Amino acid sequence: MEKQLTRSDYLFVLIFIFMLVLALGTFFLGVRLGQERSEAKYAELFSKQTNAAQEYSAYHQQYLVSYYHTIYQPYREFQNSWFDKLNALELNRSADVSLILKDLAKLAKDKYGEVSSASMPDSSPLLQEGQQNYAKSLKLFNEALSGFQSKANAIPAAQALDELNKDAYIVEAKKFALTAQQNYYDAIVKWNAADHPDIKLADPAKPLNVTDWRALSLNAKNDYVAAMLAASQTFRPFTPQDMTSRIDEMVATGQAGKMNLNQVQPVADVLLATDAVRAGDFIRSKSRWYAGETLPQLPFFIDEPQP
Repeated sequence: MEKQLTRSDYLFVLIFIFMLVLALGTFFLGVRLGQERSEAKYAELFSKQTNAAQEYSAYHQQYLVSYYHTIYQPYREFQNSWFDKLNALELNRSADVSLILKDLAKLAKDKYGEVSSASMPDSSPLLQEGQQNYAKSLKLFNEALSGFQSKANAIPAAQALDELNKDAYIVEAKKFALTAQQNYYDAIVKWNAADHPDIKLADPAKPLNVTDWRALSLNAKNDYVAAMLAASQTFRPFTPQDMTSRIDEMVATGQAGKMNLNQVQPVADVLLATDAVRAGDFIRSKSRWYAGETLPQLPFFIDEPQP
């Protein structure tokens, strides 16, 4: 005869079933929480990788090189000619000023056609802005130089040069060129940051001491100098890396310290005031100071012919 289950037996079975359900529920809850945490972790990682990939896609070397040859280099050809011809006028005051300005105006118009017809991808806003700013600069140079020709030979060459440099269109043309230059160096930093997201940058709106300057990479230094040149409206024949190399030289050799120059801006001011920066300074000092730097393969970082 079978033994009938007592109330205690039923209670034990119910408790056992309850504990089993509770254990299973806890197990599946743990699995679910683990999945959610893993998904969140990998989503964050994927997001960072995606953002880095987007930055790379927007400013990878192919675009930087294309920009160099189709936009930057045509502008540099005009800029170099501008300084060459103005220097020639200073040395030869009997030169035909009107003819020289006519040639410069035509060159600005030709280079405007080259720069404005180039194409930059929508994913690269800094390169697009740089292109637009260089085009605006060339257009203003052309308009100013064309309008100045008629009176150029009616006044002494020295006065003509002085008035030309004070012309409102010329002043604006230089501003647009310096802004475009900053756009390009900003884009180079974006390229660098795609592979080195921890790259240290300096705020161009704030003074930078020499100690913090030395901790920056070359790309970050060049970007800071480009912003500094744009802010001070310093339109010169050299590139930002040329000035960077001279600042580094003054700091490394102790010249800045001997002059009690503890911030980058005063060092740059001394270099500009003494006309101590020349086009090609970076190339001449590259092997000495920058052998281990990560740079895009752009001609002005390699062996660009200097004027």
